[in-house]
Amino acid sequence: MSGVGSALPDRRHVIRSAMLAAGGMAFSGCTTGGARPQRPGLATACLHPVKVSADRIIRTEAGLRPYRASGFVVRAEPVGAARVIHNYGHGGAGISLSWGSSKLATELGLPGHSGAVAVIGAGVMGLTTARLVQEAGFPVTVYAASLPPGTTSNIAGGQWLPAGHYREHAVTPEWQRQYRAAADYSWRRFQIMVGDDYGIRWLPTYTEADAPRPPLLPTFPPINRLLTTEEHPFPLESVVRFDTMYIEAGRFLRRLMQDIRIGGGSIQVRSFASPAEIAALPEKLVFNCTGLGARQLFGDEGMHPVRGQLAILLPQPEVDYAFMGDAGYMFPRADGIILGGTYEHGQWSPETDPRTIDGIIASHRHLFEAFRCSGRPDLPA
Repeated sequence: MSGVGSALPDRRHVIRSAMLAAGGMAFSGCTTGGARPQRPGLATACLHPVKVSADRIIRTEAGLRPYRASGFVVRAEPVGAARVIHNYGHGGAGISLSWGSSKLATELGLPGHSGAVAVIGAGVMGLTTARLVQEAGFPVTVYAASLPPGTTSNIAGGQWLPAGHYREHAVTPEWQRQYRAAADYSWRRFQIMVGDDYGIRWLPTYTEADAPRPPLLPTFPPINRLLTTEEHPFPLESVVRFDTMYIEAGRFLRRLMQDIRIGGGSIQVRSFASPAEIAALPEKLVFNCTGLGARQLFGDEGMHPVRGQLAILLPQPEVDYAFMGDAGYMFPRADGIILGGTYEHGQWSPETDPRTIDGIIASHRHLFEAFRCSGRPDLPA
């Protein structure tokens, strides 16, 4: 899903209000065809366009990102006889930062501990935390009010690109170091999990931009360059290509749950109304990965929702690239073509708005109908 507010450029996150109102957008100078690039492997002049129309929608979804202007939380707190390690508030970067933030949390909580461990929450943060607890040799029980596929993480677009999870003026240099440490571990961890088992793959990504992306890490993003007009089919003035990983959220979460159970862990459906109920658990080390639920459970008033809405189209296996721009974003997955681009602060309703979905469809339809090489099937993707 998309995001704003990080120090990095975001995912070209917001479909412009004028576009939503008009239901369309105009492009200039679209012609058929185009020369093939002179640098093999970096880009291609022709890509398969996405077939965008309302009758190809297979479902629509809305999710509430757990956003904190001051960034995600990894810290310890005593709660009665228990020690609680908080790990929540990742906004639009939950999947991207999951392994790394969970690594920070376990490194804070596990040293000196003996005995069983509890994890509260079965989204991506809870499940990655539980796996790292198991890898460190501790028995673990996951307690969650909702299990996949009923979690916010299941609705995420799954692009590895931390975005939309803090405001620059609201974070400290210490937090920035924590953020980069989390990003570094996650970036490396996802790489060794690429494959169908976990639903992770590399894809070239084209973004509407006039300069390469500022690096977050020494190796991210790879292949990061401004393209010539002959190297892409988009009806846009400036396009940058970079490579990153994409995670099919449903498959990834199912596999993590399977791994936890194979490793001897327990997953129980249970909700908590107060910290006192957490303190009463038999486990005396507890990882709080409740996301937006931490606002009510632990009184974190800095947490608020940012709603993202998605239209999912019939899958197109031939679409082997992703896009981000003013039209929104397009991520191709085995379970469908993900179209999104909304970022609605303070919206608590997890329901989609038909007008917003119509706008997402309209903006992407005009983008892909204006491909300069859409009539050239002889040019391979």
